[in-house]
Amino acid sequence: MRAVSLLLCVGMLVPSVAMGADLAMAMDNVRAACAGISNELNHMKQMAGINTAITGVGTVAGGVALGTGIAKAKTDKQVDKYQDLIDALTAAGAKQVTSIEMFYDTFADALAETGTKNGTEFARQLKNKQSQLEQKSKNLGNWRTGTMAAATATNIAGVVIASENKVKGDLKTQVDTCIAAVKVLEQVRMQAYVAKSNSDAELKHAQDIVNACAEWEYVNLDSINKKSYAATVASGVGAGTGLAGTITSASANSTKVRKGDADKEKKLNTTANILAGGTTIASGVATVFNATQIAAIKNAVRVAENCQGVLE
Repeated sequence: MRAVSLLLCVGMLVPSVAMGADLAMAMDNVRAACAGISNELNHMKQMAGINTAITGVGTVAGGVALGTGIAKAKTDKQVDKYQDLIDALTAAGAKQVTSIEMFYDTFADALAETGTKNGTEFARQLKNKQSQLEQKSKNLGNWRTGTMAAATATNIAGVVIASENKVKGDLKTQVDTCIAAVKVLEQVRMQAYVAKSNSDAELKHAQDIVNACAEWEYVNLDSINKKSYAATVASGVGAGTGLAGTITSASANSTKVRKGDADKEKKLNTTANILAGGTTIASGVATVFNATQIAAIKNAVRVAENCQGVLE
């Protein structure tokens, strides 16, 4: 009878010992599956932050290019007005201003400031002013070209970073493996609780792991990739319009065009300004998507760090 009782006791202890070992093994499996995820996500968060800054610079550069182009258009209009008056005054030759009285209504203030009544002298002063405005226009054109080139460069960098800054297959697989391991731990912990095969401290530790790491089920990794794709597309558009705008702006501001076809110059300047506006908008959209990607990654990092914390 004593032998039979001993065998019964041993038979009751074996499942208990096995259950205790199963809980420890299940926790080790979660540790192996979930550890290290936060490192990859922190790197992604850092890269998204860098890309937000880069595309932000592109937005500013595009805005400066647009503002410069608008200022250039206003300056060009002033140059045209001066040219119209200069042509008329030149045609009047050395005659007194009274012989071209029709200009008084429009340019009375300017004539008063010069203190001269000689049409030719006034034309000379206007020509000097026109030359200054033409140089200003050229400088603004060069500045627009430079800022458009800067916006293009930042958008190209944005395409490269955004296209790579996404949850790749290995990380997605690791997260799925982590979720599966946590579910197994939850089941084993419940069995251990019923069998009373582990201490309260061990059961509590297992439950803490389940509570923290089970949050991975509610993390939408696909949203991170969607924002990466959207940022890539927006930066791609910005790079395309920026490159076209840079080429157009440079062409419009070339000596050949400026001294040649005036209508062509105006059309090229208008096109360059439109492209500058498009680049600014595209860069701004990319910046927004990069910023929202950071928010999505931060949530994943929070879960990863909480899970990692209870596993240590």
